[in-house]
Amino acid sequence: MPRQTGLFNFLSYNDFMKNILSSILDLIYKKKCYFCGKSQESVKMCSSCFDELNFSDFRANRVVKEADIFSCGIYEKNLQKLIRGLKYHKQKELAYYLAKFMYEYFEKLGIDKKFQIIPVPLHKNRIKKRKYNHMELVAEEFCKMSGNILNTELIKRVKDTKPQYKLTRAERLKNLENAFFVDKTKDLKMPILIMDDICTTGATFEEMISALKKSGIEDITCLASSSP
Repeated sequence: MPRQTGLFNFLSYNDFMKNILSSILDLIYKKKCYFCGKSQESVKMCSSCFDELNFSDFRANRVVKEADIFSCGIYEKNLQKLIRGLKYHKQKELAYYLAKFMYEYFEKLGIDKKFQIIPVPLHKNRIKKRKYNHMELVAEEFCKMSGNILNTELIKRVKDTKPQYKLTRAERLKNLENAFFVDKTKDLKMPILIMDDICTTGATFEEMISALKKSGIEDITCLASSSP
């Protein structure tokens, strides 16, 4: 037992020193805002650029199979750059700002529930190529802010689908057919909030909702950071 305590203290000390070193490096080499290039705040997204993000209407963007789908903003300007930087350009620090934007929007909806948060899963081949699931990073930050629980085990993507952006709605639905597997043993018996970046036709949400409902899971809400 003393050896375990010693190891814990050693690891805690290591984390502490890493944080100190990171803070010192940030002071010496100030971070520049990814959006405006200024370094006064030494952050990836300065407060001025974050404040330029605009919310959509505080109502469901659409309803799919009795599940409300909310979209926080429009895919343009800083929100577009935020999503693309996080998704394609390995700017992982931007996950915090996208989560903050989504959390502040969702909080204004006044939905009085605690959720199990499910980021839209990627197939293992896509993870291998990209190295991370950007929406999982966002969901982790969202849970820290909201006090909700992250659940990445309930539903998995088992079909390596084609990229959706060039497909019609009918093609998207066909592409996503049987793409998700639900493991009911991983259900936390709480309402579900599925999170994604862009909701274009709603096909991804629709297929996930269908898979969950086939497994007897009914209380589902969806939240996208943006719509076209």
